[in-house]
Amino acid sequence: MSTILVDKLLETVVVRGASDLHIAVGQPPVLRLHGRLVKLETKVLEPDDTVSLMKSITPERCQQELQQAGSTDFGFAFGDKARFRVSVFKQRGNTGMVLRQIPNSLLSMEQLNTPPVMKDLILRPRGLVLVTGPTGSGKSTTLAACIDYLNQNVDHHIITIEDPIEFYHYHKKSTVNQREVGVDVPTFAEAIRRALRQDPDVILVGELRDLETIEAAITAAETGHIVFGTLHTSSAAGTINRIIDVFPTNQQDQIRTQLSTSIIGILAQQLLPRIQGGRVACYEMLVVTSAIANLIRENKTFRITSSIQTGHRLGMQLLDDHLFRLWKEGIVAKEDAITKSNIPDALVERMLRHESGEDDAEGEEKEEETEETGKPKRNSKIKYV
Repeated sequence: MSTILVDKLLETVVVRGASDLHIAVGQPPVLRLHGRLVKLETKVLEPDDTVSLMKSITPERCQQELQQAGSTDFGFAFGDKARFRVSVFKQRGNTGMVLRQIPNSLLSMEQLNTPPVMKDLILRPRGLVLVTGPTGSGKSTTLAACIDYLNQNVDHHIITIEDPIEFYHYHKKSTVNQREVGVDVPTFAEAIRRALRQDPDVILVGELRDLETIEAAITAAETGHIVFGTLHTSSAAGTINRIIDVFPTNQQDQIRTQLSTSIIGILAQQLLPRIQGGRVACYEMLVVTSAIANLIRENKTFRITSSIQTGHRLGMQLLDDHLFRLWKEGIVAKEDAITKSNIPDALVERMLRHESGEDDAEGEEKEEETEETGKPKRNSKIKYV
């Protein structure tokens, strides 16, 4: 196998609009198309094939890391057609690879249909904004759109810390410096600490993967910067719990207090196949009000979900409400919506009610919390005991 074949494979990925290319011994190359895996009609790959494919695109330093650690990650450009984020690994003694396509053109926040309040949050002078969701849910695409929106509209110094760098940003109205972990800087935490001395307005942290990085990100948000970060959580309340659980028990009260003052918003997202082809993003949006900050500080995160449900006027929405809407509008299939749901049983019940003709007010008629107390306003339709 030669680099010519690599080029053909990458061309196929770009032309067919696949999100990923899987290379493994014992089967042909496999594409992920609109969330489904599709085998290419070419020869079954032998061990030598996967090794030569790997060597044709993997930098020398990464090949050494593969030998020492059993896996390595890097990014590379396929001409001017696309970039790829590559993970190379050993499996059963053979070499395997997964290449994720990163489109050259950045999508806008409007094209991604991100909740409008997200623009307000990222224009604030300070605070922590988290974009969460499972692997392959489009977090990097959303963050790239946010950075590009700032880059076009405000004169900020934006520093991104990534492993590897995915979307390339060029200086527009802002100055953008992108640092790659392992190439430009040793670790995420070290990069954040260094960034604070580089007069930043915005710091993007590719992944909040350990206690040291989370601590550095919270400190950066507290000291007057907008900090973007990602986590692999599927709900806003789950994200808060995940961050706090990283810390030892004796530090958790302090972190709750710090988090309640530094975090300003969480966007949790999922990607679903559209019935008409392609994919669509589904969002849960939490805007941290003073009432929600109190819930975080007092360890009452279990009440955050109902606060989101009653916070429509502030731009909040629950993932399951968005899933229900996408299904009701005929954009996604029922099974796909249920699979991505945070509370599948409740969503199924709601769908059945809708199908039987019962009206569903999508939680908007439910009691609204006052921002000051977090307690419901009195509502003439609700009987208080």
